[in-house]
Amino acid sequence: MREILGRRRKSSPELLTAALLCAEQWRWPVVPGAGPDPRGGRRNPAEFDCACLRPDCPVPGAHPHDPGLLGATCDPRMVRWWWTARPEMPLVLATGDRVSAVSLPVAAGRRSLEVFDKLGVRLGPVVASPTRMALLVAPYALEQLGELLDRQEWVPTSLRYHGEGGYVVLPPSPVGPGQASWVRPPVVDAAADAGAGAGAPWLPDIGVVINTLVQAGTTEPDGTRLTY
Repeated sequence: MREILGRRRKSSPELLTAALLCAEQWRWPVVPGAGPDPRGGRRNPAEFDCACLRPDCPVPGAHPHDPGLLGATCDPRMVRWWWTARPEMPLVLATGDRVSAVSLPVAAGRRSLEVFDKLGVRLGPVVASPTRMALLVAPYALEQLGELLDRQEWVPTSLRYHGEGGYVVLPPSPVGPGQASWVRPPVVDAAADAGAGAGAPWLPDIGVVINTLVQAGTTEPDGTRLTY
């Protein structure tokens, strides 16, 4: 097995390289994120101002804006044009078709990873920003998710689900004053490489991870602004 997109390479256009790998080889639809306010400066020095100009933006800079999420594509020509024109824009993955995700506060995410490691549970890619952690999983239907959550006594609202119509920001994207990074880099099985194309990273089923994530998330406070 081999790890991909692990460390940043200073000699290459990192976001373009990452976006092309996602779209062209893994067939994950991507779109540029909003990024920072192009006018510069900050209305509030303690916060990061988003290009969407919403003062209450819940994920400043780290969401689709122009184009919107419906513009996400696997077309390498479009991807190359986007990140050539705006090489510093965050890399946003549209979830629901080829890959989905579950996210929670980063402290709870670290605790859940410790539990998974102790139990010997195999995980797929895991992304962290300064405040949130997202576990990428195989696509799931809302009905499947609803059945899994119905089995829980209580589900924290700090746990969020990125299925159809959702998105997550992938490394090495800038997210506010910080950066998204791989806690667990994507891994492609060697057997998958032997076929046509490079194959896509292995992803676990959401049913394998949801119980642990719910338990880890119960200790974290809720919030509406996921400040990076």
